[in-house]
Amino acid sequence: MLAKTMQPVDAVIVGAGPVGSYTALRLAKLGVKTHVYEEHATVGLPSHCAGHISIRSLKALGYYPLPNGIVENTFSAANFYSPTGTRFALKLKVPVTLALNRAKFDQYLAQQAEAAGVTFHLGTRVQSLSLENGFVRGVYLQDGTRVPSKITVDTEGISSRLLRQTGLQALNPQGLVYAVETEIDGVTDVEEHAVEVYMGSSAPGFYGWLIPRSDGTAKLGLATNHGNPQAYLQRLIAKHPVASRQLKKAKIAKTSYHAISLGGPIGKAYANGFLAVGDVASQVKPTTGGGVIFGLTCGEIAAEVAKAALERDDVSGEILSLYQKRCNEALDFDVSFMLRLRRFLNSLSDERLDGVLRFCNRLSVDKALSDVEEIDFQGRMMLQVAAKPQMLAALAYFGLLYLSANH
Repeated sequence: MLAKTMQPVDAVIVGAGPVGSYTALRLAKLGVKTHVYEEHATVGLPSHCAGHISIRSLKALGYYPLPNGIVENTFSAANFYSPTGTRFALKLKVPVTLALNRAKFDQYLAQQAEAAGVTFHLGTRVQSLSLENGFVRGVYLQDGTRVPSKITVDTEGISSRLLRQTGLQALNPQGLVYAVETEIDGVTDVEEHAVEVYMGSSAPGFYGWLIPRSDGTAKLGLATNHGNPQAYLQRLIAKHPVASRQLKKAKIAKTSYHAISLGGPIGKAYANGFLAVGDVASQVKPTTGGGVIFGLTCGEIAAEVAKAALERDDVSGEILSLYQKRCNEALDFDVSFMLRLRRFLNSLSDERLDGVLRFCNRLSVDKALSDVEEIDFQGRMMLQVAAKPQMLAALAYFGLLYLSANH
């Protein structure tokens, strides 16, 4: 029995996360007939992300303010703790980040895309790519149905299952950390508009986080590059000198697990008839693990490059390579800085981390950073503050620590 073949479309997008829906929206606004395939029955569920996002970046993308119910809290402060409880408190002049209800945010983007003419197929798993003569010519669904398309955009997430079928090199597994994310109730002794960050051996290779809401609930999570994140989270709750106090009455309502890629974008995110965008291309901040803003930024680039290729009736890798070039121009400087910063943070023993936080307090580094609003493109942010005396001294000190740890 021959497999069923659907009517051809201009573009197929695999995955209805925020990056997939936003890329579809941009394509539709450019007049490209676009279909999105999502294996889950509901957009945004299950949610695997804390949704801690930069206000400035959302404004730049045209997504702030957002409709009621999507923003859970805004933040103008962050407290950074070593495993011994040493704290560096950063207070900013204005709210700089916010916490999203990720399911509602994802659904909002999908609704916008649908209103622009995008067709969504929910509960529909893409099984494989349709490959012909070295080109991706659409996808096969799990039931064997073939969906022909002129271009396929892979926003499947970190699994990289489809990307590997093109022969492209997937993200570096050595750059992965493994996260546990929980919803909790009964948080005490926290500032409503401050994020709590637990560093060092509390979460080796990354950090733990507590993102409060005004009603006493919060998002609590942790990621690590080795060991069981759930075990580290239980130890944080029970033994960390600060977190144990904040969480002594807390009850976990929901738990999820996911991986985060901190290794920087993959070297090549395009092939004949194919573009990879978002987590699948490791377009993620190596410092914080945030991928929404980088993914949306590259999704807009992908839509523009795809539209130009379709107009030329040439979706070869040679033409689509412009996507890689433009993404590199948008991200490379900041990613390079963040990769170095991630290596520096990972090199610190708990004792040295204590010293770094105390040094930052003595130097009043918080004052040098108090007017910062840019947190996604951190290389550019550092250029803005590096000339301040506190930051010059701090950067010199951090540089010496980094050199001593790597030689």
